[in-house]
Amino acid sequence: MYADTLKLIVTGDRRYPSPRLPERLNGLFRSLGDASGGRAERIEDEIWRLWMAYRDSAVAFDLERATRALTALDFPAAEGILARLVATHPDFAEAWNKRATLYYMQSRDEESVASIHRTLELEPRHYGAICGFAQICLSLGDADSASTRTWRACARRSTSCSAPAPPLRPSTENGAEANQLARYM
Repeated sequence: MYADTLKLIVTGDRRYPSPRLPERLNGLFRSLGDASGGRAERIEDEIWRLWMAYRDSAVAFDLERATRALTALDFPAAEGILARLVATHPDFAEAWNKRATLYYMQSRDEESVASIHRTLELEPRHYGAICGFAQICLSLGDADSASTRTWRACARRSTSCSAPAPPLRPSTENGAEANQLARYM
């Protein structure tokens, strides 16, 4: 799964996102390529907002509930919500990404990479998933897969990839780290 996920990352510029994603994302990603500073941050915030949205507001609300559960380190609640979301809405890229984050926070790397893989099948530009994959590779000592290629792929899609990477494994006692991770993966 790792090699296949790395291939998705490296070929991401040649693949198209799911047609179920908001069309507006295309323009935002084009604008992000030329933006810097506060403007880039605002564009990234709008990208995240659109990723978190869903055509059914109840589904989007459930994703928000799962995100709050992740932030509160309530892993059983987050897992239950996310399992329902990916089962009933398998085209919802951000539900898969949040599930990858949950598994990462629990050191369930194989499951996290499988969810990252599905996220990238649906949204090849998902810089949170790309950076999450690199973090897993680094934590496993696989510097080759977490190489410059992976970080470059992330940086082409987001200015936040130039920032210091989040901790390899957030402390389950540090809510600030959990907040950061839930936001950027």
